[in-house]
Amino acid sequence: MIVDFQHHYTPPELMERGADDSTVRLDEHGNPNYWFNPLLADLPAHLAMMDRAGIDVAVLSCGTGFDQPDVATCRLINDRLQQAERDHPGRFIGLAHVPALDAHEASAELKRCAVDLGFPGVAIASELGGFTLDAEVLRPFWRAVADLGLYVFIHPLPRVIRWAHMDTDDLGRMLGWQFSLMVATVRLVNSGLLDELPSLRIQVAHFAGGIGRYLPRIQAFPQRHLTESETVLRHMRRPRKPMEYYLQRRLFYDCCGWSGPHDAGQRGARWVQFGLQELSASQVVFATDYPQSVQDADEVIAYINAVRALGAEACSVVDGANAEKLIPRLQERRKACGM
Repeated sequence: MIVDFQHHYTPPELMERGADDSTVRLDEHGNPNYWFNPLLADLPAHLAMMDRAGIDVAVLSCGTGFDQPDVATCRLINDRLQQAERDHPGRFIGLAHVPALDAHEASAELKRCAVDLGFPGVAIASELGGFTLDAEVLRPFWRAVADLGLYVFIHPLPRVIRWAHMDTDDLGRMLGWQFSLMVATVRLVNSGLLDELPSLRIQVAHFAGGIGRYLPRIQAFPQRHLTESETVLRHMRRPRKPMEYYLQRRLFYDCCGWSGPHDAGQRGARWVQFGLQELSASQVVFATDYPQSVQDADEVIAYINAVRALGAEACSVVDGANAEKLIPRLQERRKACGM
């Protein structure tokens, strides 16, 4: 069974004006950030692609809700995701979207999504309202998620990089988003959050921004006496176990993060090959990033085939070996829908 853990949907009423002609939204500095691709709101197109590519289930998240402070908008997104589940039984699974910085509203909406809507997880951005994910203001959110048994999907947010040197060459999307994911990952581990909440499950998009390429450097810097930072208070945070334990055994990752559309199969396979060399295949779930990084069913098919050709570990990821680690009783869900 192929489960796509990063599949984006935006309700039609939240598509920005001009999205029907694939307008890319620019930030205040003229940098491209979010692409309101018309396919985002086209669920029949999603299903057509899935059917052709052999994808059984898609886990839906909405870019508008990754860092959404308005609870009414979050509720609208969540209701539309549940409607997608009802209209297409067994094909879509929604993730909750909540105003995570508002402890009261977030807790209530998380509970509604978990209990009433049956969502298995919640989607958030790699920073929220300018706060890092390890900020104290977000501790109630993390505790509520753990108490409800939900997993958290962390996706990069446009405009997370505020470095003027990124204001050209589309560097914000090209490199900034991945850097944001790596920073969020290291900060969460060093904050002790995973020690405080041992049942917490987190899926970080895009192999955590390709964090495996930096493992030797990340592993070295906690040796404070070697990096001359052992007396600087804010640089002394350390989790209970070595960083590698959390990266290889506690966190989950999805395998998209390459960018299409041309030659999607080979570039996607190279990205997955590097990721699986550095991070444990037991912690990786399959994802396409449809319809943002890849839009055409033939490109998705080429991607799947190229990843399968990498060998048994890659095949196990494509075939959903780890899916129920994030979505318990997934098979039961599908049987209940007659699938």
